[in-house]
Amino acid sequence: MTLRPSDGFPELLVRPIRPDDKECLVAGLGRLSERSVYQRFLSPKPRLTASELRYLTEVDFTNHYALVAVLAKHPEVLVAVGRWVRDAEDPSAAEVAIVVADDLQGRGVGTSLGGALAAAARERGVDRFTALMLPTNTAAHRLFARISDQLAAGATATLAA
Repeated sequence: MTLRPSDGFPELLVRPIRPDDKECLVAGLGRLSERSVYQRFLSPKPRLTASELRYLTEVDFTNHYALVAVLAKHPEVLVAVGRWVRDAEDPSAAEVAIVVADDLQGRGVGTSLGGALAAAARERGVDRFTALMLPTNTAAHRLFARISDQLAAGATATLAA
């Protein structure tokens, strides 16, 4: 799936995360503001451990599904990550999380990524998303509502390989 954010930002490519995205993920995290990191992980996160990197990049796409958005002309530059993890006790539910580079927030990237996540979830039998968010993160609450609506409406998406 190709995205063209508003304001003339370069074209983005959305694709499934890969095990070889570890370095890109670390670099992308390093470009986030402290505020964005805190809002995503609900705590300060100066770096990811090797175990966390494996968990975040080596997914099965059945119970743990993850997508990345990269610059189309520079695919090593990761600018957004979205994922859902199926609830082990309720397989029809999954926890969703999305983080978008600070300079792309508010330009529709999170909503587009969320729509693709919702489509993949629906195809795999997930019909409800949950999320852990700070009460003060109003942008995340609005995004979660849009993504939940897309899941309920039967969202569809076509991704790049």
